[in-house]
Amino acid sequence: MRFKTVLATSAVLATAVGATMPAFAGETLDAVRERGYLQCGVSTGLAGFSNPDSQGVWSGLDVDVCHAIATAIFGDPEAVRFTPLTAQQRFTALQSGEVDVLSRNTTWTLSRDTALGLNFAPVTFYDGQGFMVPKALGVTSALELSGAAVCVQPGTTTELNLADFFRANEMEFEPVVIESLEEVNAAFFAGRCDVYTTDASGLASIRSTVAPNPEDYVILPELISKEPLAPAVRHGDDEFFDIVKWTVFGLIEAEEKGITSENVEEIASTTTNPDIQRMLGVTAGNGESLGVSEDWLVQVIKAVGNYGEIFERNVGAETPLGLERGLNALWTEGGLQYAPPLR
Repeated sequence: MRFKTVLATSAVLATAVGATMPAFAGETLDAVRERGYLQCGVSTGLAGFSNPDSQGVWSGLDVDVCHAIATAIFGDPEAVRFTPLTAQQRFTALQSGEVDVLSRNTTWTLSRDTALGLNFAPVTFYDGQGFMVPKALGVTSALELSGAAVCVQPGTTTELNLADFFRANEMEFEPVVIESLEEVNAAFFAGRCDVYTTDASGLASIRSTVAPNPEDYVILPELISKEPLAPAVRHGDDEFFDIVKWTVFGLIEAEEKGITSENVEEIASTTTNPDIQRMLGVTAGNGESLGVSEDWLVQVIKAVGNYGEIFERNVGAETPLGLERGLNALWTEGGLQYAPPLR
């Protein structure tokens, strides 16, 4: 009995020590803090996700994720700078340390997670690859595209999925491969190719903001792939990865709990719910575990809102993209967005 008691006591002490040990910064997190801002890799311009205005101010869902991460680290959503990257540049820029985090419509795959030395944070947008065609072609299905010239960017899962889809359906196609997003857009709308393929959200963005007349183009109903789009960081700094990961989870959990940019401070000061008290730092522990302030999530939500607010503001039904939540709804609403317990 005494032996069992000693073992039980040791286990409790070990758990207690582990629960209160502070996070120790790794190389990336140290560099970010010393620099005083987060360097975030984004697309060269995709409306709704990451796009600069005429003054060079970036906005979009992917941009807001970076503002959220900067807030978690510094308490300041503006402590971030943006580096526009093409599909071919993005991984080299992250691997070399040119950027700290890649938040740029990038699909989480096994080879990228392993061979490229990356860690992917939780999915911020569940997508799938689609096809857009001029309405004048009279095409209603991707299975009618045999022999078509297809605009596609190199160095993407899109390029690989395209070849697989046509091969699997015993169809021929002519790839028109162009690296620059602006150039591939121009090529499609100038008629150099019959079809434009990329993530369906990207097609919606391009159709609504770049097409001379959006009504002249149709996005076909088929989605030919799974495209879980997620922020990525380098292997080797688990502390930084933890902050990125739990910031995204915090945005999702805040929506589930009904915590918004407008009510977060009031809820933090009045709630008696133990889960919410832990989330918002009323009960200490989460901040220490991540190596940030205890009210980090209060600051994040106050700065950018919860996941639902970010989605609706940038790509939702009232924006030019007009996207429904779909798979990006909370799990309680039939979607896939789900956060582990913040405790």
